[in-house]
Amino acid sequence: MHQTAPASEVELLYRQRLADRRTVLAARQHAHLQLSRARLALVALFFAIPLVVGFAQAAWSAVPAALFGIVAIVHARRLDDRRKAASAVAFYERGLARLSHGWIGQGDQGQRFASDAHSYAGDLDVFGRGGLFELVATARTEAGQQTLARWLLEPAAPDLVTARQAAVRELAPRVDLRERMAVLGDELRVGVDADGLRAWAVSPVRMPGGWIRVALLAVPLVWIGHVTWMLTTWSMTLADLRAIIAILALQAGVAWAFRSRVVPVIHAVDEPTRDLSLLGEVLAVLEREEFDSAELIQLQRALLEPRRASAEVARLETLSALLASRRNLFFTLAAALLLWATQLAGAIEAWRRRAGTHVSDWLDAVGELEALLSLAAFAYEHPDYTFPEFQAEATGIRAQALAHPLLDREAVPNDLELGGSGPALFIVSGSNMSGKSTWLRAIGVNVVLAQAGAPVRAAAMALGPLHVGAAMRVADSLVDGRSHFMAEITRLKQIVDLARAHGGRVLFLLDEVLAGTNSHDRRHGAEGLLSGLVGLGAIGLVTTHDLALGELATTLAPVAENVHFEDAFDGAQLAFDYHLRPGVVRTSNAIALMRSIGLDV
Repeated sequence: MHQTAPASEVELLYRQRLADRRTVLAARQHAHLQLSRARLALVALFFAIPLVVGFAQAAWSAVPAALFGIVAIVHARRLDDRRKAASAVAFYERGLARLSHGWIGQGDQGQRFASDAHSYAGDLDVFGRGGLFELVATARTEAGQQTLARWLLEPAAPDLVTARQAAVRELAPRVDLRERMAVLGDELRVGVDADGLRAWAVSPVRMPGGWIRVALLAVPLVWIGHVTWMLTTWSMTLADLRAIIAILALQAGVAWAFRSRVVPVIHAVDEPTRDLSLLGEVLAVLEREEFDSAELIQLQRALLEPRRASAEVARLETLSALLASRRNLFFTLAAALLLWATQLAGAIEAWRRRAGTHVSDWLDAVGELEALLSLAAFAYEHPDYTFPEFQAEATGIRAQALAHPLLDREAVPNDLELGGSGPALFIVSGSNMSGKSTWLRAIGVNVVLAQAGAPVRAAAMALGPLHVGAAMRVADSLVDGRSHFMAEITRLKQIVDLARAHGGRVLFLLDEVLAGTNSHDRRHGAEGLLSGLVGLGAIGLVTTHDLALGELATTLAPVAENVHFEDAFDGAQLAFDYHLRPGVVRTSNAIALMRSIGLDV
């Protein structure tokens, strides 16, 4: 079990830091108001001076005008400080909401990553309100959220899971790093078009390199050198003048020849430069961190080699700023004589030729680091969770005190031994609301967390690599002309195909299997389906209200066992203890429930 601060200490730290950040925010809000008033006062003074001292002395208005410019610069910086302080406050408010189970409906639900065709995402509440992604995803950039969503949808190999676990353990106590990344990420989240940035970075280079670029650089140097020589020798002949004019004409021709290439470069660079400027702050933070785990060192290396990503971004910012300087009224003529736009377009394209292929790597590294930071926050805020042990050759799951991570602290844990030396199949019976479906989801969600590299809600857990297939929330479709039964058997076919494709390394979770058909077909269909899955090497659980399906445990013995949940009904109220017991359930509450709400049955 990983060791971090107890939950009470985590909450205490968050509350203390939240109070500190709110104090800072209040101070920066006060500074903003004071500077706003100062700007208004300077504007008023600018117009008042001519009226008071006369228009002949109106030049004095230049003083408040100059002061206004200085105050405006300071005010812009203070506004940025206030934004960052507000982001820090929101960071700790979100953390406290997660600790108090008040996070549902407050975060990113990740529904854009959901797919009805996925083998378990909809059944296990990976996305949506109150889903796993909303709880775990503290990543603020789209790259981080995309990476985390992919990890929750695709099981990683055991060696990769182990590497992620080491990284998460290292990152778990680094609250300061997560705060800095959240503060910077709030701006990145709305400011960076990651897909557009990737496309720009690797689009075909428009400007030539090599000797042609050297020649372009040499053209203005020729006439500058010639003019310099004339000034130093105090001689100018008609031939010299003609030579300068010829060189300038050649230069104009060169500028015109490259215009069709230069203009697209100039128009395309502003947005990527702005995006990379925002990303540069994040890159610099991650470059300065010291890491020990192999996974983090490898990710950081992508930002440091072959050159520091933040330094490359700074160079592009410089080139973009120099390019923009051509618009300065006092520099326009000189820029034209120096082929300024052509030269800078060539330098920008040379930057893309050298560093453009690494932009995608930078975004990927930031995305993976943010995903790891999300898992680290989850681990830090749940110190009673444990990192599971992965055994590459294992074919089952063993867990002690396993409970559903999306439920509050009152969730009842149960033990599990599925596959390996235990049964490959559990048939779970029980009355309505007794906990059957929740138990299947608890197992599935914890396996998803485990294979993403996160800790799980259990006292101990060991498992082998598994692909999860679930049929718990299938639905009919009027648009597709598909009945509920057809939707279910289509999903079951998907699970069987999954088991065949992965050598039986599948965990299947089936809720009320084949409920859409008669009891005879259901009994025989379930037997064929489950015996086929177990025969392929798959392990899983199936819930049922139909006690006849409990007989399958005898038919499929010794690989199958019956377990159940019980309830007690005193005529007015149902009571559930949610403890899993061996055997088939012997009670039913359906009639009692119907009578309790006034139905005459």
